[in-house]
Formats: sequence, structure tokens, C-alpha cells
Amino acid sequence: MKHIVVLGAGQSTPFLIFYLLQSAEENDWFITVGDLNGELAERSVAGHPRGQGIALDINDAATRSALMSKAQVVINMLTRPYQYLVALECLTNGAHMLTASYEEPRIRSLDADAHRKNILILNEMGLDPGIDHMKAMQLIQKVRSRGGTVVSFVSYGGGLPAPEANTNPLRYAITWNPRNVLMAGEDGALYREDEKIKLLPFHQVFDRTWTVEVDGVGTFEAYPNRDSLSYEKALGLREDRTIIRGTLRYPGWSETWQHIVHLGLTNESLQIPGLQEMNYRDLTEMCLPLSPKGAKLEHEVADYLGISRTGRIMENLRWLGLFSHEKIGREVTTVAGAMIDLIRRKLMMPEGARDMVILVHEIEAIYPEEGNRREKITSTMIEYGIPGGFTAISRTVGLPIAVAARLLLRDELPLTGCQIPTHPAVYDPVLRELTQNDLEFTERTETLT
Repeated sequence: MKHIVVLGAGQSTPFLIFYLLQSAEENDWFITVGDLNGELAERSVAGHPRGQGIALDINDAATRSALMSKAQVVINMLTRPYQYLVALECLTNGAHMLTASYEEPRIRSLDADAHRKNILILNEMGLDPGIDHMKAMQLIQKVRSRGGTVVSFVSYGGGLPAPEANTNPLRYAITWNPRNVLMAGEDGALYREDEKIKLLPFHQVFDRTWTVEVDGVGTFEAYPNRDSLSYEKALGLREDRTIIRGTLRYPGWSETWQHIVHLGLTNESLQIPGLQEMNYRDLTEMCLPLSPKGAKLEHEVADYLGISRTGRIMENLRWLGLFSHEKIGREVTTVAGAMIDLIRRKLMMPEGARDMVILVHEIEAIYPEEGNRREKITSTMIEYGIPGGFTAISRTVGLPIAVAARLLLRDELPLTGCQIPTHPAVYDPVLRELTQNDLEFTERTETLT
């Protein structure tokens, strides 16, 4: 019997666990799901005879080692700060590691050891990053097979409420890890546009937005996502003048979120004594310079941010609860911890509503053998969740990583070392299975003058 360990039982994992359990009998697998919340882990396996859910503190070295020592594959669905720790444990115990997270910089240092131990550490194997890389490689290879050269590569991804579920002032709902939502943009952004490199620190990311029209859905705003230039080598792009990876939101999100960043409400490094006993007004006031006696907090915030005291941004901050007398009351010690709990509660998906996932690739190519003809290829995937069933996020994050686990356990994935899914041994079979599960892209090609 082969053992799979899944670390984390959060909102992105239900379909992954379902897929693995559904395939467990025929493949002779046993799946252990570990989460800090043991009850959540137990619920995730739903009493399946080929699965168990356990309480797991990933920082408990003895328990972590004992669990991974019997695993052939570890699927790490924890947040990125734990990626290196888990990868080291997998190397020690001779287990492959799959993760949907962005590759943590220190992971690269493990590449030689992973090759030597015949271990695969496959990062960025979810939706975005994940499916976006795989589809990008397929499109780029298609251009090259016709003698073309990619001169512009722009991709967008977004996990959002479906248009009819777009019911709160921020026009957003949490369908995945709320920390990742709060800390989006924390690494800043680096990209190239018209041969010019552009660099943005965290506090400027949400100021740099533009409009994107998505076929069949409507108008969205985009902001640049992390380090786009790091993917040039992975995607084999050599003559590109533009490379941008962007995140999609409904218009207006970034304007509000930029001010949350400016207030300092994403700080997760400084420990605040007595934070549980404070209320959210205290939390907000903490982020401001010392105010004159008798000053109204709402006015101080608006003036500090340089926004209208009665405008839409202030209404959004008020709706979110940042001026509330509600006691924080949770076991949190940082401003970010308090905010994560707040947005988890305030930005819940409405009951009976569905979420939506969007991936868009826009590739401009030139074909020297066709008289330097230029064309633009737009490839779009739109997936909706099932009300009361699996979310679109859960399906699109979970399915590619589950397929990769199956390929590994059947010895059908001949790769070792630290990888992302830009190799045909990964993206060809995984994209085929996505298509078989109705996760498909539509393509539109137009000639450019």
C-alpha cells in the first residue's frame, strides 16, 4: 500500500482529498490528512476506509517526522512559510513533495539533493500558479511549432464570486486561504512592459491597475502579480518585450485594499501585547500617528490616507468593521492575524452562491516565415463552483495536484529535483485530464496590423 499525506484541510483542499479517496481503492493508496484543526481534518475524509484525518502541528518535529516517514508523496497545502520546512522533511524521509504554493526562494538550494535522492519537489502545481503555467507552455509550443516567436506574454488569474454572488461593497468573497488574500502583493511586483522593466514595492502594487475585458463575463481590474521576470527562463521566452502576470478583481477592489496596506494592517511580524482585549477601533487607531484629544477616528483615518471623509473608500472600511467597537477576542498576536480573522468572517461567500475562477492568456507572436505576420492569441478558462458542492477554487487547485500525485505513484512522471510544471511530462497529461473533467480553455486568434 502506498501512503499519501495531505498537509492542510482548508478551503482549497476538498476536491483534492475527494479525488484521492475516490481513486484509493483501485490504486491501493491510503490518505492521511493532517491539519491544526483535527476535527476539520476528520471531516475532510468523511469516514472513508482508505483515509484518516488527524490533528497536526507542523512545527512539532517528532510528529511531523513520524507522519512523513511512511509517505511516498506529501501534498503540502499549507501556506508558503512552511514550504521549506516540509521540503526538508520530505528529503530526509525520501518522499516526493507537491505543493500549490509559489516556490519559496530557499527551495532552489535543495535541487541537487533532490536529484541525488531521486525525489521530485514539484511547486506551483495548483491553479495560479499551476494551470496557468501549463497552458502557457502549451500555447508557446504551438507558436514555435509554426516557426513563430512570442514577443508579448500577459496572463491573468482570479478567484472571485460569480457575478450574481457579488453582494458586498468590496465585491469579493473568501474561497481560499484568507492569509493569502490579506498578504497578496507582499512581495511587490516586477515585470517588463514594452521593453521597460517596472518594479513596485508592496505599498504601490494596488496603485498600478488597469482594465481587462474577459470574454463572456465583463470588465475587471488587474494588478501586477509578484515577479513576472522570473518566469522568462521557465517558459523559454527569449525575445519577449512584454511579460506580465496579473491578478483579476472586480473594479474598485484595489483602491480600497491599497489603503488597508497603507494603514499597515498587513503587518504580521510585530507582536502586539493584549491585542485580544482590544476592539477593531483600537486596532485601526494603533496604525495612526498620535491624534489630538477629541479627534474623531474616522476623520483622522481619512485625513491620514488623503481620501474623502464621506467617500466610498471610507464606507468600505466602515463596512469591513475597522471602526467597530467589537472586541477582537481571538487568539491573535499580530495586526495581520486580527485582519485575517476579520476578512474570513466579513467576506464569506453568501449561502447558496457560487464562486468563479478566471484564467486568461494573451500572447502576441510574430511569424518571420509568413512575412513577419503578427497575431494575438487569447486563451480563456472560466469555471464556476457548484452551490452547496465543490467550489471552483477547490476543483481548479485540487485537480492538477491530484493528477500529478497519481502520475508519481504510478511511476509515470519521470522527473526529479525542484521543478514547476513547465515540463511536457507534467503539463501534457495533466492538461488532458483537466479537459476530460470539463476544465477547458477557449481560444480566439486575431491578426495584428
